[in-house]
Amino acid sequence: MPTPDHSLLLYAELSPAQIRATQRRLREGTLKRIAAGVVTSLPEEAWPALIARERIRVLAALYPKAVMGPRSAFHGGVPSDNVMYLTYSYTKRVDLPGMTVQLVAGQGPTQGDTPMMGRELYFPSMPRVLLENLTISRGKVQKSVGTADVEQRLIDTCEARGEEALNTLRDQARALAPSLGLERELTILDGLIGAVLGTRKAAMSTATGKAMMAHIPYDANRLALFEKFATQLRSVPLKQPPAVAKSERARLNFAFLESYFSNFIEGTEFDVTEARGFVLEGKPITERPKDSHDIIGVFRQAINPGWANQTLGSGESVLTQLRERHADQMKERPEVGPGEFKTLANRAGNTEFVAPRFVRGTLVEGSKLLPSVPPGTARALMAMFLVSEVHPFTDGNGRLARLVMNAELSVVNSCRIIVPTLFREEYLDCLRVLTREGNPSPFLDAMQWICQWTAAFDYEDLDKVIADMQLCNAFEKSRVQHKLLFPPKA
Repeated sequence: MPTPDHSLLLYAELSPAQIRATQRRLREGTLKRIAAGVVTSLPEEAWPALIARERIRVLAALYPKAVMGPRSAFHGGVPSDNVMYLTYSYTKRVDLPGMTVQLVAGQGPTQGDTPMMGRELYFPSMPRVLLENLTISRGKVQKSVGTADVEQRLIDTCEARGEEALNTLRDQARALAPSLGLERELTILDGLIGAVLGTRKAAMSTATGKAMMAHIPYDANRLALFEKFATQLRSVPLKQPPAVAKSERARLNFAFLESYFSNFIEGTEFDVTEARGFVLEGKPITERPKDSHDIIGVFRQAINPGWANQTLGSGESVLTQLRERHADQMKERPEVGPGEFKTLANRAGNTEFVAPRFVRGTLVEGSKLLPSVPPGTARALMAMFLVSEVHPFTDGNGRLARLVMNAELSVVNSCRIIVPTLFREEYLDCLRVLTREGNPSPFLDAMQWICQWTAAFDYEDLDKVIADMQLCNAFEKSRVQHKLLFPPKA
């Protein structure tokens, strides 16, 4: 047997001869006892760090076949407020240097529990963790975290791993609960999982859970993000250039460029001359009819006064309004369900948009913030972000969001916004920062800048404005090779 490390000697790991040698050194004073069966050569001030570092070894040696207790297991197997909870054969509280061990009488290792570091200390299966954390803690020993924390864990699990993960957990819990005597807790867990999945009603404790149980369930995290954005929009005055397309010709040219670039952002790439032919000159669409109709759909709403000047409603009316907008915008694309909210989750890169069953509620609750945001640029950006972040339809969401934004600008006779090809990545990057970090400043700066850029052109002559935008690098793609320029002042 190898020579033991004298910095930590555990009788459970030693042979009888080694134990006798250790006891002899204890009598001589070269070793010191930390606890029964736990000995060290280190000075007393080093004991808390030693116990923390060797926690699994120590607990496995002192309490063989113990199972990590509910509260500690819920937090990954670490002490909670310096207390480590273990399920063992009896109940007792033991103080070790830097850590208290709370033993709670209960069931030993069962199916699904796994040894920690190959030792006789077991980590419970996730179904067991959830069930045991729904037990009632009586007296001073708070062994379980309670319903609210379990509810939030279920919500987080569903968001991270999908609904199937919760269904699997529920099936495993049903098989396990009788052997643990946790039928009551299974009923609670079953109800919570059903509520998270939207298949049944249950009393929820967390803000997110209550949002799920609302009359129209909504995404509480998204609503919090919308509220944060609205707060910023109310408190920061934003630049608001007046409309520059005054004549019918200028409005027509502007609407064409708006639709052309809005579709380019979404990957619908046409040469501007080709797009001009089938949008403005009536040339037949012979190739890529779907992409062509996408541009025409945006153009139609950008030029039609009924759509172009339609402010976004507040409350449940927003649902009908957006469905009608989308139905018109995508009417030539029946395969994407024009006017029908999505039934499958959608995402862009690492951004997961609002789940289908929360689309209606999130739009309703989010739109209620609009009246409190100043009209013009602020409300335009709020409306755009609401639609973009919810992503309520299978396709066409980005284009719809920018149409909604520009309608809010037209209502107050402000300049609509064109997002040119070279600005695409900056526009999307700033949106990602707002979505993922909740930081609106880059997005507000970028959108004010591009609004001023849009307003710097004369839209009376389409050939000239296209040539001017080409000189300003608007049609380029690489931000490394090109910089978006303002046109020279006349």
